[in-house]
Amino acid sequence: MIVALTITKFRSFTIPFAFIGMAVLRLPLWLNKRCRFWKLMGSGKDAQVDLPADYRHWAILTTWDNRETYDDFNFRSFVMKWFNFFGSESFTILLNPLSSHGLWSGKQPFKTQISDINHTEKIAVITRAAIRFNKLKEFRSNVKRAAEAMRNATGFILSAGIGENPFFDQATFSIWENMESMKAYAYQSFDHSDVIKLTRARKWYKEELFARFAIIDSWGSLNGVEINTNN
Repeated sequence: MIVALTITKFRSFTIPFAFIGMAVLRLPLWLNKRCRFWKLMGSGKDAQVDLPADYRHWAILTTWDNRETYDDFNFRSFVMKWFNFFGSESFTILLNPLSSHGLWSGKQPFKTQISDINHTEKIAVITRAAIRFNKLKEFRSNVKRAAEAMRNATGFILSAGIGENPFFDQATFSIWENMESMKAYAYQSFDHSDVIKLTRARKWYKEELFARFAIIDSWGSLNGVEINTNN
């Protein structure tokens, strides 16, 4: 399986076309039977995790059976031509699922074909949650410290906040130097582990997903920075 994530920065004067795209691009994605799963999403300020919605950064997540079908979509589809035409900067990363637990919109979108047991190279992570309406204020008051701890963690490379809805449906995409550094943050960082405990105790989420990926390829930049995912 190929999982593709593209984060595009739209020019200021093309922001209305970003909003239009979130509506009209659903139809060609829905009609594309080779695309197994897709999400059109917004992003946090400068594509960061814990900041307010940013109307210039937008993202598209898709899954495919193989690289050939993705490449055809990337180079020929109306969807990607829309992003490329109106965008001023773009970052794309291709991933292969190592492990995945939970649901996204009632589906398990990432089919694992290889194990993460012996994975020693750079690793990408997606965590996604649908937040309960009555827990939103409590969630937002705690997520900032976990995001700050992540950006300061050893082995951290990149993170981006994305989601279908800037308030209730949120996802974090991150890249780490290796499995050990990712696990050290996830399980040993006080701020992150404390937020996870609160998540369970306070039942913030009505749906959640956690997935790890091997990195296949990447290109482009985010906020003017070229992202190096080579091992």
